[in-house]
Amino acid sequence: MNSEGAVTHLNERGEMHMVEVGHKPVTMRRAVAEARVGVSPEVTRSILEGVVPKGDVGAVVRMAGIMAAKRTAELVPLCHPLPLSGIEVNLEPCDDGMVITAEVRTTARTGVEMEAMSAVSVAALALYDMIKGLDRGVAIGPIQLLEKGGGRSGEWRR
Repeated sequence: MNSEGAVTHLNERGEMHMVEVGHKPVTMRRAVAEARVGVSPEVTRSILEGVVPKGDVGAVVRMAGIMAAKRTAELVPLCHPLPLSGIEVNLEPCDDGMVITAEVRTTARTGVEMEAMSAVSVAALALYDMIKGLDRGVAIGPIQLLEKGGGRSGEWRR
């Protein structure tokens, strides 16, 4: 929906279409998202100590997130392909496991929320893949947008 409450991905005949953004100004835009991954304290310790049998968990998680952000328009049907100017993906311990954050930046006519959300989603799946043999109870979620900025709507924070 847009600011007037209209569903923007439907045309006048009610058919799905990609929203026209050509009239929008090119501005600096950024978005930050996170995914929480619940893992046992033992596995969290193994990740932090770098002793997971499959290898460097942090490197794999960061690369998976970066690759996902870059390919978002191929994965999400109505997303515009964007020239991303920066992607940062981080993996840190939290109370119940690990938290993955991604900040994505661009100078474009539309925002990068979907790129940030794609980054943390795929990064969480990569983390799951790296540790599934160590912890069968891994749980992914929530995945959420934390903040966004740029464009007509300005700054937003959860």
